[in-house]
Amino acid sequence: MRLILNLLWLVFGGLLAGIAWLLAAVLFALSIVGLPWARAAAMIGLFSLWPFGQTAVPRAELTGRGDLGTGTLGTLGNLIWLVLIGWWLALGHVAIAIPLACSIIGIPFAWQHLKLAGMALWPIGQEIVPYEVASAAYRR
Repeated sequence: MRLILNLLWLVFGGLLAGIAWLLAAVLFALSIVGLPWARAAAMIGLFSLWPFGQTAVPRAELTGRGDLGTGTLGTLGNLIWLVLIGWWLALGHVAIAIPLACSIIGIPFAWQHLKLAGMALWPIGQEIVPYEVASAAYRR
């Protein structure tokens, strides 16, 4: 079922969203100032290409240890991202999710846009993993 939903997602806008996020990652990487956010944008881009069956989890909970992106610098980077671009991106995903949720067929796609909206708000320090890995990480 995940395969079918992911293929439908790609056809009905997921491919465009993924390309847009990956393009943003390249633009962030080209500007020296945007390098800290390039990885986060690339991660969201890959997630938006194939979202069904995956979820975002805090990297510190996944690995059991902190790193540069999960500490104070990660929080600062997320705050800058949130103020400058994150809330706009999240608002865009929510705006797409609302009409999708109005139809029964669009509900799974609306849910994915809401997951992307959450990622767009606070991406640094997150990791995209299959549901099975996420549930195993939370059972530890």
